[in-house]
Amino acid sequence: MRECLTDLEKHGHLVRIKEEVDPHLEMAAIHLRVYEAGGPALLFENVKGARFPAASNIFGTLDRSKFLFRDTLDKVQRLIAHRSDPIKALKAPVKNFSLGLAALKALPLKNPSDKPVLQQRIRISDLPLIQHWPMDGGAFVTLPQVYTEDFDNPGIMKANLGMYRIQLTGNEYERDKEIGLHYQLHRGIGVHQTKANKRGEPLKVSCFVGGPPAHTLAAVMPLPEGISEMTFAGLLGGRRFRYFYEDGFCLSADADFVITGTVHPGDNKPEGPFGDHLGYYSLTHPFPLMKVHGVYARKDAVWPFTVVGRPPQEDTSFGALIHEITGDALKDEIPGLKEVNAVDAAGVHPLLLAVGSERYTPYMPAKQPSELLTIANHVLGTGQLSLAKFLFITADDNNAVSAHHIEPYFRYVLERLHLDRDVHFYTHTTIDTLDYSGQGLNSGSKVVFAAYGAPVRALCTEVPEALKELQGFVNPQLCLPGVIALQAAPFTAYDQVPGEIKALDEQLLEKVDALGSAPVIILCDDASFTAATVNNFLWVAFTRCNPSHDIHGIGAFVQHKHWGCRGPLLIDARVKPHHAPPLIKDPAVEKRVDQLAAKGGSLHGIL
Repeated sequence: MRECLTDLEKHGHLVRIKEEVDPHLEMAAIHLRVYEAGGPALLFENVKGARFPAASNIFGTLDRSKFLFRDTLDKVQRLIAHRSDPIKALKAPVKNFSLGLAALKALPLKNPSDKPVLQQRIRISDLPLIQHWPMDGGAFVTLPQVYTEDFDNPGIMKANLGMYRIQLTGNEYERDKEIGLHYQLHRGIGVHQTKANKRGEPLKVSCFVGGPPAHTLAAVMPLPEGISEMTFAGLLGGRRFRYFYEDGFCLSADADFVITGTVHPGDNKPEGPFGDHLGYYSLTHPFPLMKVHGVYARKDAVWPFTVVGRPPQEDTSFGALIHEITGDALKDEIPGLKEVNAVDAAGVHPLLLAVGSERYTPYMPAKQPSELLTIANHVLGTGQLSLAKFLFITADDNNAVSAHHIEPYFRYVLERLHLDRDVHFYTHTTIDTLDYSGQGLNSGSKVVFAAYGAPVRALCTEVPEALKELQGFVNPQLCLPGVIALQAAPFTAYDQVPGEIKALDEQLLEKVDALGSAPVIILCDDASFTAATVNNFLWVAFTRCNPSHDIHGIGAFVQHKHWGCRGPLLIDARVKPHHAPPLIKDPAVEKRVDQLAAKGGSLHGIL
């Protein structure tokens, strides 16, 4: 990590914060402001109460991320491309000889002669204990590489390296002896813990922090089942992943810090709250307790961290870099899929936009979604895409639409969407653990909007007159062509909703024809805020809605178990009592950040 930061500074990509900074809220606030300004990576040289410096915003822009891997990125992209088309490599063996040499770097190296991470034995309380948001339950590790091994197939090649949340202090954790692990149900570490629990044995866990930036990226890469993250780390870093075992725990020789410990069957403690990537707090829930065995550090160790919150944030750049590396790999995994966009502004997991193929029943005179529904089921059953709540999917015969151009994509889909036919619900299923719009933790619903064929409507570019003088619903605002934000009374309880929807239905049912150009209405708490920007619309509409409970329609009906509506679709995106609170900055801390931006401060000229 130290070498990485030196390289960034040499090329003008890093600024040092020389003033003493408080890990309680202030460091995170500085990071957020610098990220928003498109600023450089940061090295905090003087962290209050900590023995070590800290660094953030290392991956803050796609250009900086690509700069970090400038010597290896092209080879990695070519190797991934050849994995999906190996014949291409065989046709040009001389040209691709260097790829074979690069692939040798993918083999992990056991028991290297030097082990710098053993240079210091420290305590958790020696680390920069960074609290990011005012309501957070304590200090968290936000760029960890969490390593576990499979009981049935031990060893590094079948191990899992993932980026899972780690709480270092607060709640009921015994200081320096206990920390908390938070991970999604479907992750590799969960499989490993399940096997350990069945044996009645503790799961050994190693948390690597820092080291080469390739190691950090490897922990978040969506690699195919059976491919080791450590091999990818060596490939991207241009240097073999070096490791060894100490007291039965695997340690990364090149990490800046390693925390080792055990998770015992049934041993849980409350973890959270934590300000998360949806722009809200994830709340306190029981999660696995890790009993600390050892904490190690290099003599020149630097603690890397990031801050998550309402997107876009630094993890947005992670996603962009992953897409840059993997390219069209997902198309090879899901037949018929052309592209998919996990929309960052909507919190990534809640909303997917996809373009697929429609090759079924070519003899049918009328075009309608067929293959698209098959592709949709495949998408919602694939890796982290399975966490999505909303999937919009269409087919384009002339390559005129892209899932990554959000406004024209919505226009294309909404022009073709049959509200009586093209809305498909999945109820009582799993959603993102961090999403509190559903019925409970991990529990909610999904909806697919599959649209294909000739346009069936022209979309309004102004608010229709029929929406301007309603009783109980005010301040209609245009979000996108065909999408209107409508302000409703604050949400009280679900048993009140049928009456509210009935009141709106009675006012609009006779005006369905006049509303044909406005197929989607967003019921919200603040229509002006919702419609102010596209990002606001995406955040409000898709993070505050549980499809099965919060989607309604004017002239709604159920026919042979299929739901549809005659008039506009209603998405109830009001804040509900069970929702988590949104992330709000501390004004006093923001004033301290202003001082760093003043003349003579380390951030003068950047903020």
